Amino acid sequence: MTDGAVAGIDNHCLPVRSARLPRHPLESCACGMRTVGQRTSASRFCPWVSWRAANLLAMTLVALVFALPFPAGARDTITWMEVDMPPFLIQEGIDRNQGYGDVVSAILRQRLPEYDHQEMVTNAIRRFSAFEKGEHVCMVGLYRTPEREAFMHFSIPTFLTMPAALIVRKDKLARFGGGPRISLDAVLGNPDLAIGFSKDRSYGTSVDAVLKAHGQRENLLLFTGQKLPPNFFAMLMRDRLDGLIGLPDEALYQAEQLGLREQLATLLIEENQQGYEGWMCAVGCAKTEWGKAVIDKINAILIQERPSERYRQAYERWLDANSKQRYRHLYQQVFLRTIP
Repeated sequence: MTDGAVAGIDNHCLPVRSARLPRHPLESCACGMRTVGQRTSASRFCPWVSWRAANLLAMTLVALVFALPFPAGARDTITWMEVDMPPFLIQEGIDRNQGYGDVVSAILRQRLPEYDHQEMVTNAIRRFSAFEKGEHVCMVGLYRTPEREAFMHFSIPTFLTMPAALIVRKDKLARFGGGPRISLDAVLGNPDLAIGFSKDRSYGTSVDAVLKAHGQRENLLLFTGQKLPPNFFAMLMRDRLDGLIGLPDEALYQAEQLGLREQLATLLIEENQQGYEGWMCAVGCAKTEWGKAVIDKINAILIQERPSERYRQAYERWLDANSKQRYRHLYQQVFLRTIP
């Protein structure tokens, strides 16, 4: 405390020159003393110095930030939209990440190191909303439809799969004529046959057109989501459903998990046997300049990777022995020659 200071009252903080330091624009501050009870202590803060020092520090930091080199462009991120739909994409269990969609997704990510990659498992509404908004999203294994082409760029075919079929109980084949194939239009037009399918997915343009033509008939049971729900298999086994529409590999995979595979059969749908459009799906990205650039890179990768054994086996491993020979023939003669 300076001479003449009154105890209990803070002296003002007065700028002074340090006797031991050379003259400098930043002046030191002699702060008063504070008497607390019977104790006298130095004031802990010197506001004038703190303000000047903080100002100088801020100016220095700004200068350093602007002196640092900025990257030419931040790394871009592709968000891969996914669904739980084994054996296409497998989210859990001993086969996790071993689905044929998982394998091809891993190949694409490995071959696109210039991007960061993240996954989003979501429902159909959120998924397609992201595409429509032009977000940086892509998805493996989409059927190319006129509706989707309004907001998606598509790659060349990514997969050749066995087309959508009707899954029925073996002991009820007589209801469908007893043969290996059916007319879906005729089946849906029969009010005595209850058929289940997803309202959130495409089965290829031919099958989609038949489903659309029959609208909301009372004998059609719709479920939400991509994955064939276990309760629909239970309804099939209890004779509350006569058939389910789905891809043979996914239907039989689900049935095997439920211990029902030997009790079920798949019937070919005549409407999607006229060509191979309903057998192939592709990668879709948002219909933006960004999406087009990603699809161009994906096409180049697919042209290189599709002839490889590891690529073909991604789907082939899920087929029964009787189907593999036919699949390999179609893979060579149809799939590898399909480049729009």
